[in-house]
Amino acid sequence: MIKLYTQPGQGQAWLAQQRRKRPHFACILGFTATGLRPGISAAGATPTDRQYTAIADAEFLINGPRPDPAYPLPPLTQGASPVLISRAVVAGLGMPVDLFNSGLPQPPAVPCHDLGGMPAQCVTTGAALPLGVVKDLVQQGLTWGDRLGGDDGYLLIGECVVGGTTTALGVLLGLGIAAAGKVNSSHPQCNHGEKLALVQMGLTQAGLGPNPDPLMVLAAVGDPMQCVAVGMAMAASGCGGVLLAGGTQMLAVYALAQAVHRYHGIPWEPAQIVVGTTRWVAEDSTGDTVGLAETIGPVPLLATQLNFANATIPTLRAYEQGYVKEGVGAGGCAIAASLTANWQNEDFLKGIEAIAHTL
Repeated sequence: MIKLYTQPGQGQAWLAQQRRKRPHFACILGFTATGLRPGISAAGATPTDRQYTAIADAEFLINGPRPDPAYPLPPLTQGASPVLISRAVVAGLGMPVDLFNSGLPQPPAVPCHDLGGMPAQCVTTGAALPLGVVKDLVQQGLTWGDRLGGDDGYLLIGECVVGGTTTALGVLLGLGIAAAGKVNSSHPQCNHGEKLALVQMGLTQAGLGPNPDPLMVLAAVGDPMQCVAVGMAMAASGCGGVLLAGGTQMLAVYALAQAVHRYHGIPWEPAQIVVGTTRWVAEDSTGDTVGLAETIGPVPLLATQLNFANATIPTLRAYEQGYVKEGVGAGGCAIAASLTANWQNEDFLKGIEAIAHTL
């Protein structure tokens, strides 16, 4: 149920080290006005819906299906929220979860660590976040990574940021990584042209120049989740294993960690970190996740082989047509369930469909 796509030796060593250990899920919620651009994301049918995606997913992750949620899951054009996958694993494993508000328009209706951040402006501005906010969020990520890392388990770091693959593209290009045409999206056909146009506008406005400070890149075209995640991953890697749960967005976080280490000398242990996603991302023919991972450097890319072809619910089968693909740490949670409790495809389907039938 777990396939290695890059750096198989390092990835196998990581899996062997973490097998049967207890995962702890840190889910970082954030917002970027980039997500309000028409058509930029399928994580919510309309821009208004997308303002509430992260807080609705957070509530569902913690509470599961309830008859009267404060924030119902937003309707999608096709498919079902990936939080159904994450929730099934969290409930099935009894996995501890910490939510982090890195910068949302409004707080979730469930307990959450408020880091005092702010939503990012659209990447087109070239001034997504004040540099002071970036530095503070990175520092808080470092503090929480020290606190949550190790502890006889491994740290699974996930995210929920609508429009986050576009800010990931911005950060990767800002760092000088040839990521154009390689990123993914929640659409069945990745909207590379739209993403690139927005990001190029922002990078032009920012005027970063060659070999920029990665914190300046975050301030120009990033989002608040990335700031927290890079600090958290770097610090936690010094204490134990780290699973960056996501595709394009977490590859960007890994690239940021490389750059922050080089530019600022903040220590980290890259051998302790892997990126884990779904096969819908890893094998997305409209992007190049494997090529992106190889371009970034020696990062193991893992993916759950979870398959919804035989799901009884049409919104789940839509994943097999390329809709949604990933989010809220779904791929990493599925990897954790197979690694820790040997879940097979039928185990996933049983748990996920039981939840989906209540909606």
